[in-house]
Amino acid sequence: MAPAASQKEMYLSVYIITILTGFPTNLLALHALIRKLCNKATPNAILLLNLTISDLSFLAFLPFKVAEILQGQWNMPSFLCPLSGLFYFSTIYSSTLFLTALSVERYLGVAFPLKYKLYRKPSYAAAVSTFLWVCAFAHCSIVYVTEYNHEANDSMKFVCYDNFTKKQMEVLLPFRLELGIVLFCFPFLITCFCYCSFIRILVSSPHIHREKKQRAIGLVITTLTVFAICFAPYNASHLVGFVQMDNMSWRDEALLLSTLNACLDPFIFYFSSTAVQNSCKTCLVKLSLCNSHSTLQKLISKQTIKMDPPKISDSQINSSKF
Repeated sequence: MAPAASQKEMYLSVYIITILTGFPTNLLALHALIRKLCNKATPNAILLLNLTISDLSFLAFLPFKVAEILQGQWNMPSFLCPLSGLFYFSTIYSSTLFLTALSVERYLGVAFPLKYKLYRKPSYAAAVSTFLWVCAFAHCSIVYVTEYNHEANDSMKFVCYDNFTKKQMEVLLPFRLELGIVLFCFPFLITCFCYCSFIRILVSSPHIHREKKQRAIGLVITTLTVFAICFAPYNASHLVGFVQMDNMSWRDEALLLSTLNACLDPFIFYFSSTAVQNSCKTCLVKLSLCNSHSTLQKLISKQTIKMDPPKISDSQINSSKF
């Protein structure tokens, strides 16, 4: 997918900002969650870890998109085209599935605390995570059927997952509709139900601290924002494209919004896990101490320069003798 020349700067800006902000924040979350799992494994931490891995996998293959935009075509080895497409699209949908799984886990924990405690085992969360990975990758393996074509106006120019033939579109359009319904609409409806019920139960419980309620509200708002901004426009293009039996002109821009998911997910990690919160606070404290130490060193250096007496050279001493 290579955008028009007039849109290159916008695509590059979004991709580069996503890489520069997404990598450090997700790596910080990964470090905190691994430490959390080493101390005590919980279903919530396992699901968050898989969501982090999904974001990092997405970010790892994003530079291929940057290279394609800069070159205006796909010049890399042909096997990387379907592979990068598989990870690019699979991790988008695996994110929706893991966000939904987190909402279900939260809802069951407050709606059925005693019953759910009997089944709240890390092994079950690991099994669910494996199933969600398989589901996302199996659906997005369609890229191996329709990913690498010659452009019609240039037989020597290759594009990756773009400019589909009529025969390919007959397969893609119904498949995209199924993809949007199964991997977006159903998860989104489940997430809305779970989090609305989750907030209703928390707000009506007087023994829960106000801070915990605020964190829960922040988690819900951030999650639904990710669904609405990052995933909804792209999946809406599936429905509209199926009705009109064509690719929408705004489809690429909608797909570009899904890239921002890797930047917004760390906020979900922050509201969902105290381990991530503590890790963020520790990192901020260290950065603050480093800046303070650097500033102090500069002040001491300047003060030392002011206090040192001026040095008189031998030539100045000799010239002063009459």
